[in-house]
Amino acid sequence: MYFCIKKILENRFMSANELKDTPRHIGMRKKLVEEIAHKGIKDQRVLEAIMKVPRHYFMDSGFINFAYKDSAFPIEAGQTISQPYTVAFQTELLNVREGDKVLEIGTGSGYQTAILLELGATVYSIERQKVLYIKANELLKQLGYRPHLFYGDGTEGKQNYGPFDRILITAAASEIPEELKKQLVVDGILVVPVGDRFHQSMVCIVRKGENEYETSEHGYFVFVPLLKGTQ
Repeated sequence: MYFCIKKILENRFMSANELKDTPRHIGMRKKLVEEIAHKGIKDQRVLEAIMKVPRHYFMDSGFINFAYKDSAFPIEAGQTISQPYTVAFQTELLNVREGDKVLEIGTGSGYQTAILLELGATVYSIERQKVLYIKANELLKQLGYRPHLFYGDGTEGKQNYGPFDRILITAAASEIPEELKKQLVVDGILVVPVGDRFHQSMVCIVRKGENEYETSEHGYFVFVPLLKGTQ
């Protein structure tokens, strides 16, 4: 089983002529939205974005039956496509407004990027894994999305493109990244899972002034670690 999964993960995302969103997919997505709403997601804009974005496009075709389960799943480079509830939870906490400039640390499959774009954000997203950067860039273009994607070290942020209204980190930080806090506008929001490799608290940081930040914690999650450098 391991070698079968490994082989499939070595393949590319679906080609353009394989990108089909059938009534079956739509029905499965509707059930997924109902499930995460039942788990506590209340923001209708977030739920509508989850409904609009075909998650199966962001997973290898061999795993279509897993695309609408509320669970994380492995993708290439030892990374994961996050659990839909987790994506919705982080997005709801981020409180994205139409036209917000959002910095995303960890493009991964591009699924979270698409959700942010559906909310009307201008998205700047950084991915340290070259294979994921290339695939996400290709797929998002095929789907008509136009984020600003970068291959690089996300821990440094993108100061030259900031400041940002919102910053979302989709990997576990061992501590709150001070450099990224500085790239927020006043009243801007940063959402990041903070903790060790196996146990993190979802932290929401609101910049209240030049050197003033308000921090709150919102439950426990498990993410892959936030790493420096590129691969």
